[in-house]
Amino acid sequence: MYLDVNGNKTFYSTGSGTNREGAPAIVFIHGAGMDHTVWVMPARHFARHGFNVVAPDLPGHGRSAGDLLTSIDAIADWICELISAAGLQDTTVVGHSMGSLVALNLAARHPNFASRLALLGTSTPMLVADPLLDAARDNSHAAIDMANTWSHSRSAQMGGSEVPGMWMTGGGERLLERAGEDVFFTDLNACNSFDNGAELAQQVQCPSLVIIGKQDMMTAPVKSHKVAQAIPECRMIELEGCGHSMLSEKPDAVLNALKSIIQSPANAV
Repeated sequence: MYLDVNGNKTFYSTGSGTNREGAPAIVFIHGAGMDHTVWVMPARHFARHGFNVVAPDLPGHGRSAGDLLTSIDAIADWICELISAAGLQDTTVVGHSMGSLVALNLAARHPNFASRLALLGTSTPMLVADPLLDAARDNSHAAIDMANTWSHSRSAQMGGSEVPGMWMTGGGERLLERAGEDVFFTDLNACNSFDNGAELAQQVQCPSLVIIGKQDMMTAPVKSHKVAQAIPECRMIELEGCGHSMLSEKPDAVLNALKSIIQSPANAV
């Protein structure tokens, strides 16, 4: 579906659901160089369980128009505009990787827009290795190769998937290849430049969850732990044998983890 946000045509998935007036909502925020398609399974599940689901393509990503947003602050502000334009209420904000920084930023700076918070594959700071950032700046396929390798656990790189017919590393590569010129670099640079996450984490007021892949090589588990420990009302769930690409590696485990926070009352952890 499409929605006008700040004068730009914005695409978002509803998980094949229909908007229900007064129903609680979930906003899913994708990671660097990605789009709404990473959220297909949880979006469809929650749409069928009474939630209004919005999984957008960020500006300049996927099917959405508009200029690329160059900072985490700017993306968080844009998500607030999206929530307002869609008329959402009682909103759980869920983000993966770069999206987790956006979700954290939003919950801290715009608390009225987040009833609950779920951060997947998160770290503050989220520094990007120079070789990856340089390759992305040059729009080199080497950036995709590096990110795709580091995003998957050892077992995922050997083949096989919990989702029949899915090739995890091949799918991850193709997803990044779909991104337009400068998209991956702009997103990675926004992550690399975000330097006040630790302070913002302490300001989060809503019940929160951090989901951690125990074999994550992009956002080290020890750093994810620190984020969770900094948020006043936060639980952690660790996924065994899982890397950064947890939505494709462990879709059932991620969904079960999300259900533990999204189906809880807004005033309880």
